[in-house]
Amino acid sequence: MWSGRSSFTSLVVGVFVVYVVHTCWVMYGIVYTRPCAGTSNCIQPYLARRPKLQLSVYTTTRSNLGAENNVDLVLNVEDFDVESKFERTVNVSVPKKTRNNGTLYAYIFLHHAGVLPWHDGKEVHLVSSLTTYMVPRPEEVSLLTGEPAAQVEAEQKPSSALDEPVSHWRPRLTLNVMVEDFVFDGSALPADVHRYMKMVQLGKTVHYLPILFIDQLSSRVKDLMVINRSTTELPLTVCYEKISLGRLRFWIHMQDAVYSLQQFGFSEKDADEVKGIFVDTNLYFLALTFLVAAFHLLFDFLAFKNDISFWKKKKSMIGTSTKAVLWRCFSTVVIFLFLLDEQTSLLVLVPAGVGAAIELWKVKKALKMTVVCRGLWPVFQFGTYSESERRTEQYDTEAMKYLSYLLYPLCVGGAIYSLLNIKYKSWYSWLINSFVNGVYAFGFLFMLPQLFVNYKMKSVAHLPWKAFTYKAFNTFIDDVFAFIITMPTSHRLACFRDDVVFLVYLYQRWLYPVDKSRVNEFGESYEEKPRRKSHAD
Repeated sequence: MWSGRSSFTSLVVGVFVVYVVHTCWVMYGIVYTRPCAGTSNCIQPYLARRPKLQLSVYTTTRSNLGAENNVDLVLNVEDFDVESKFERTVNVSVPKKTRNNGTLYAYIFLHHAGVLPWHDGKEVHLVSSLTTYMVPRPEEVSLLTGEPAAQVEAEQKPSSALDEPVSHWRPRLTLNVMVEDFVFDGSALPADVHRYMKMVQLGKTVHYLPILFIDQLSSRVKDLMVINRSTTELPLTVCYEKISLGRLRFWIHMQDAVYSLQQFGFSEKDADEVKGIFVDTNLYFLALTFLVAAFHLLFDFLAFKNDISFWKKKKSMIGTSTKAVLWRCFSTVVIFLFLLDEQTSLLVLVPAGVGAAIELWKVKKALKMTVVCRGLWPVFQFGTYSESERRTEQYDTEAMKYLSYLLYPLCVGGAIYSLLNIKYKSWYSWLINSFVNGVYAFGFLFMLPQLFVNYKMKSVAHLPWKAFTYKAFNTFIDDVFAFIITMPTSHRLACFRDDVVFLVYLYQRWLYPVDKSRVNEFGESYEEKPRRKSHAD
């Protein structure tokens, strides 16, 4: 009979496997489309007839374009070749309505050459907003001189410090046309592509006109420009690239997912975090990233479960570095405050906040802290330590003394460097950034006191090895991606230095073996309850 814990873990692993298999099947269904096998009910591509096409881009303040009035032609590409990639930058006149927080739309027409799009019955067109509403990013200043940061251009700054959303300009418009001569089955037409298709009857055969697509994922928050009331012209870069059917369907689904996030209340910045996952990554590498991220999530869950279970049963701090626990709590809270100050996506912020709460709970357990309400004010009470626990604290203090000789100069030097050379929005931002840089750069050093305590006590029975193992798997996954993805050497060293410490932990476990058949030397069982004696024993 399975125990409750093993049954729950097996259930989670089983659900994870089903989820991964189902996701792979769905992804296969997206990138693969069954072509028309027969001769009837087939929809032929109009591009196979090799028509002479023209690309025209108009701008207007109206969301519904009924005629050719009140539009401004900004780009006209005659003899448009769907196979040829191009990128052109044009200046777009900004109407007064748009400068007053109005919206400006771009109408993209693909029509026959030499014919106006309004007079072409076989034209296809899409509309895209060239503006969006966002709260302007706060101006960064040097904390010593008070001068504005050099990277914030004067013409992009709002006239006053605004806390309300204002119009921002999207300087990039990315267009795609599906160029495959693919014959669709009219009885099994994919719904995602169907809404982008326009069909015409030519003789006895149904043809679908060129499928035009606007890549909204390429529009990033970092590229947006604030529209001032004095702005009369703004640059617009129109990029074109052909696209395959599989990639087109995948991109449609991803844009729908981002749009759904915004409908659920996620901000433009939150959606931009998701966009970066798809835009900055190759499709095949993205699929690999999904699988690795899924296993990363599984290992995170198992590490989280075993860590909580270990600390829930833990009654004594013998052999455990209290200062290492305090540091993990401090570093986790600092990283959470940093993400909060940077207005990071909720997808990252919420797990960081939960992790910080758990580390605070572990500090409460480590310090044997209890909260007693006396009147209106809470009173914190701390439990007493046994003789063995006090000996552990002595070893911990000795390790921190040696570590401080290296740590304090590095932290102070890093804080002074950031104050002199880096721009921040406020003193609070500088303080949080200094702390978080210290955490990222020197945080691994606080794993060393636990190694020193293990060495002094000649035991590792007090460590949550299951949680350690799952965390190590995640670290190795990060290491592999550090080599696959182009990263600075310093970042790669940061990935591998934790592995070195973990290998020392493994060496100590080999050096100080644990007898799992008995209760350990600290009066606790080794991660599992000791076997009860039966009447036969």
